[in-house]
Parts: sequence; C-alpha cells; structure tokens
Amino acid sequence: MEMIKKSIHIILFIIAVIAVYFISERHFFRIDLTSEKRYSLSDNTKNLLGSLDEELEVKVYLDGDLNAGFLRLRKATKEMLDEFDAYAGKRVRYSFENPSAGATNEERDKKYEELEKRGMRGILVHDRDQEGQAMQKVVFPWIEILYKGKSRPVNLLKNVPDKSGEENLNTSIETLEYEITDALRLMTTKQVPKVAFLEGHGEWVQPLVYDMTQALSHYYQVDRGAITDDPSILNDYKALIIAGPTEDFPEKDKYVIDQYIMKGGKVLWLVDGARISLDSLSTASQTIGIENKLNLSDQLFNYGVRINADLVQDVQCLLIPVNTARMGDQPKYEPMPWYYSPLALATPIHPISKNLAPVKTEFVSSIDFVNEEMDVKKTPLLVTSTGTHVQNIPSVVSMDVINVEKNGYYFNKHNIILGAVLEGVFPSVFKNRMVPQGVTTSDPMLTESKPTKMVVIADGDVIRNDVQGKGENMNILPLGYDRYMNQQFSNKELLLNAVNYLTDDDGWMALRSREIKLRLLNKPAIIGQRTFWQIANIALPLVLLGLFGVCFNFIRKKRYTKELKK
Repeated sequence: MEMIKKSIHIILFIIAVIAVYFISERHFFRIDLTSEKRYSLSDNTKNLLGSLDEELEVKVYLDGDLNAGFLRLRKATKEMLDEFDAYAGKRVRYSFENPSAGATNEERDKKYEELEKRGMRGILVHDRDQEGQAMQKVVFPWIEILYKGKSRPVNLLKNVPDKSGEENLNTSIETLEYEITDALRLMTTKQVPKVAFLEGHGEWVQPLVYDMTQALSHYYQVDRGAITDDPSILNDYKALIIAGPTEDFPEKDKYVIDQYIMKGGKVLWLVDGARISLDSLSTASQTIGIENKLNLSDQLFNYGVRINADLVQDVQCLLIPVNTARMGDQPKYEPMPWYYSPLALATPIHPISKNLAPVKTEFVSSIDFVNEEMDVKKTPLLVTSTGTHVQNIPSVVSMDVINVEKNGYYFNKHNIILGAVLEGVFPSVFKNRMVPQGVTTSDPMLTESKPTKMVVIADGDVIRNDVQGKGENMNILPLGYDRYMNQQFSNKELLLNAVNYLTDDDGWMALRSREIKLRLLNKPAIIGQRTFWQIANIALPLVLLGLFGVCFNFIRKKRYTKELKK
C-alpha cells in the first residue's frame, strides 16, 4: 500500500512538471520579488523589444579587474540585457570585452585609441589593493549597440560631482533601462519628429545655439524660422524653442504661439527677466540692469508663471579671473566668485532634472508661480542654493560685487526657483479678446488647451554656447563648458531632457525616475572584521550542514525504530 502511494506521488509530480513546462511555453511570464522592481521592464520597453525583427548585438566593454562598485554596474548591465533577451524572443546577443586585456602596452593603447575614435572614452579609476597600496586603472563603462548595420555607443556611468562614487554608480544602475532604450529607439525609429527654434524677436543666432542644435538633431528634425500670419504654421512641430529673445513680441505672434499651445503644442521658454549691456560691463566695470520688456508677461502669467524683473546672485557660482595687482604692476589674475552666474541646482523630483550636475546660468532671474487656481501642475526644475541674494532692477550691475562677503546678511534667501515645468490644461491669453490684426485664419479661436506641458527657464544664456574666432576659424565650445574653471556643467543634458520630456507622449522619460535603494556595507567593519567574516562564510555553512545531517539521521533512526517495534 505504501509503495502504491509513493508511485502515485511520483506520477503526479511528473505530470505537474510537464504541465508547467507546456504552460510556460505558451504563456511567458516573469516574477520580480524585489521591493524596487529592479528586474521589471516598463511596458514601453517590452513593446520595443518585441518589435525587433533582427538580432540585436551588444558589446559590453565594462570587464576585467574591476572594483566592487563597477562589478555591481557590470552585473546590473548583464541582468538588464538578460531581461531584454527574454522579452525580445532571444534576439539579443551580448558579449563582454576587456579593453585592457592586450598582451603588450602597444596593443592595449591601440585598443584604447580605437574605442575613443568611436566616441567611447575611458576613465581613470583610483583604487587600492588588498594591502592598501594606491593603484590606477583605466575603465571603459560603455556598451556598443549594433542593429541592422548601425552602431551606437552608450555611456553607462553617470558622474554627478556632488555625489560619492557609490551614489554615482547607483544612479548609473537606476538609469540603465532608459539609457539603453534611448539609444535603441534612435536606431529603430522610422519617423523623425520636428522641433523649431523661433526667430524674429532677437533670439540667439544659430552659431550661439549650435551645440544644442547638434544634440537635438540626433532625435529630431531641427528647423528655424519666424512666425507668419498663419496660426497653422507651427502645427507640424512637436515642440517650439524660444531661446533668449530681446525684442517685443507682436500680438499676432503671441496669438500664433497661444493657439499652438491650445492645440496641445509644447514650448520651451528661455526668457531673461533682465537685460544687461555686457559691453558697458567689460569697459566701465559697471552697467545698468533694466527690465527685459518682451510683451510676454501677460501671456506667461496667464499660463501660471511670472518671470520677475530682478537679478539673482548666489554664493554657489562661477569663478572669473580678476586682476588683483596694483596699478603699474605686473598683472596678477586670481579666481573670484562671480555671483551673477549662479550654478543652479537641478531638483531630484522630476525626470527632466533628476541626477544632473549643477547648471551654469548668467544674469538669471527668479520665477514665481501664480494663478494657483488653475488646473496646472507646477514643478521646480532649477533652484538656487541656501545662500542667495535677489537684486531688484533697474539697478547698477558692477564688478565690485566680487568683494561682497559670503554672509547670511546679504545672501539671506534660499532655493529661489529659476526654472520650472508646467503640465495641465492652460487657458488662452486671448480669451474674451479679439483676434489680433494681421492674423489670417478661418479657424475659430480656442480658449482652452488640450492637456499639454511647457518648460520655463528665466535665463536665455542657459542654451548659449561660447564661440571663439570667426568664419573658417570659428570654434564652437561645448554647451555648459566653462573655460576658466575647466568644468562641464549639465546645461545640455537639462535642455535635451526638457525637449524629450515635452515631446514624450509614451512615457519614456519616466524611466529616469526609477529609484534603487543604496545599501552600503560598513567599510570599517569589513576591514577590521575581515578574517572573522571569511571564517564565518566558510565554516557556518559546514556547521549548519553537519547539524542538519545529525538531526536527519536522528529522526530517521527514531522513525524506523518505531516501525520495527510495530
């Protein structure tokens, strides 16, 4: 009887295994038991991977003798690619390659040079061996995606200066899915959306926004042009960029922009609240700051924001070279804080600004949220530090500001909003008004927008790149790069994220909001108790296994002794 029961159990077990196999063949599913759902891909990513009709090849160059942090990033990359392969129907093939594996220094340097020519630059990592000796390694935290004859490098490592190495590596793991799918979408997209830089109101000319135009061109068809009398001229564009205007907007131009927004159009406003004559400042060491009157105040106020007529100074700012030598002596330049160029802090509460380094600004103004009764969500993107001074204008802007002490008496404000994103349903500024003269359209005026969004930053210089030379000798410097401090700031990343967010109708940018908790080990305890934990990791499993064997034999012996007595 006992043998029959055991046979039935075995047969049922075999049937259950076969049933699970056939069910899994027909119905694919995966279960993520982690609290942060770190192994769960978004529906957008699953759909993208499911649409692949050819094999996707990925080369991972993060390999070799890595420290614990980079090993975590390598492991997370492998796990992400395994997830990609599962949802792509086994069409993802990846391999790991160590760029430092050359037999000779010549071979290794040749490999480094080859990767750098393809846009993948190595980083120098300072580490210590087990004996505490300092050592340096070159690491390439890159992957290369190959699909349908196209190749695209992806930087896996995020480097925010204010964060520790462990925090930056954790941020890199958080954004893995977004970075890889962003590159894959660029390689698979068939229809290129269009964005436009507005002209006709003193906006920045093309050379001064060249670097941003190049960055946008990887995602969009980028056009430039002035508004005509036809409100439908903007209909084909996913987003409109208004970069640093200095001249009044006629009512007809405001109407065209307003109706574009009412139809669901998105706008990136980069508008100064104050106007400064830099020529006067460079020659006379002072100038007058006046309001930058553009005839846009009523329109922006109607949408829920006010760009104030002021200048924001901040203790966290750029440094500029100042001659501190006496008259007649040899010039001696020393770095001095230029409070009129705050290094704006990117807030971590929105996908546009999350995990970004500070953003370089110049003569930036403050922003207030108004019309709170509107059905519009308003989120700060850029704010000042805890040491801020707001200077009302008109007033004198002088180089003497470098002598102001960094004390709480002068810098008595904090976290002033410099940029924000607005999302919701906007009322038309022309509601209960006549259509302006010069507008030729038969379409009825729209008085309320479709759900849409816009980004407002109170600084036109945030998008301006420096230019050296003229004509054939013109040299365009990277956007956000400061020559004197020799530091790259996050202007380009912020603005590219802003445009991508405005045009994102499918929720891809939400992947930048993923959070994975950083659970750090106690390094002093690891070093001081290293021998104990090594012995515990080896001996404890053996002890537990031995106890299990003793208990199992004791129970087995006791059980069979009872059966023999029966």
